[in-house]
Amino acid sequence: MPPLSGNTAAVTPDWAFEREHWRRGYFRVAGVDEAGRGAWAGPVTVAAVILPGLATEYPFRDSKQLSGAQRETLAAQVRGVAVAWAVEHAWPEEIDRLNILGATHAAALRALAQLDPQPQALVTDYLKLRTPLPLSAPPRADALSYSVAAASLLAKTARDRMMTELDAEYPGYGFAAHKGYGAPAHRAALERLGVSGVHRRSFAPIARLLAEREGSLFPVAQES
Repeated sequence: MPPLSGNTAAVTPDWAFEREHWRRGYFRVAGVDEAGRGAWAGPVTVAAVILPGLATEYPFRDSKQLSGAQRETLAAQVRGVAVAWAVEHAWPEEIDRLNILGATHAAALRALAQLDPQPQALVTDYLKLRTPLPLSAPPRADALSYSVAAASLLAKTARDRMMTELDAEYPGYGFAAHKGYGAPAHRAALERLGVSGVHRRSFAPIARLLAEREGSLFPVAQES
């Protein structure tokens, strides 16, 4: 695998969290991760992945450690080896209605419901889902667990493609470049163009801009 971009002191995932479930007889363990929780526009995207329970070493890594080309290559590998995988989006209307955490949970449960076969246990990146399934939700699981790293790759690449499509639909905001996050160019575009149909109106910077320009029904919320 090519060198990782950015911080080269990256943690290598393993099967430690999955093994805890395997020891209890739960062999179909799904990894769950999201992309885009802190963005101001576009969906929050959640992926769920069941990898073969063979304790194989994979090149999968936390998507934040990789370049865009590396993510796409590894995401294709995930789709090729996974026992089951699914990706779901929660769009701004749902985010504004449920709040970002609630929408993330809802998208995660929709993704899990699509898996065939169904998982027997879960490992998530600190996402404490309400589920009857045995659940491990350690922080930084996307860097520590192969299953969650695989999910992070699918979530990130799917969301990035979606933001590139939205860039064509809403020209001028620069969604293809900053993916809806609070970059200076995004702030400048909001001041120039106003709030689009895919902005999260309950997020603080957007809610403030709406209040200044037209008044807003949304309370100012946290951005992540």
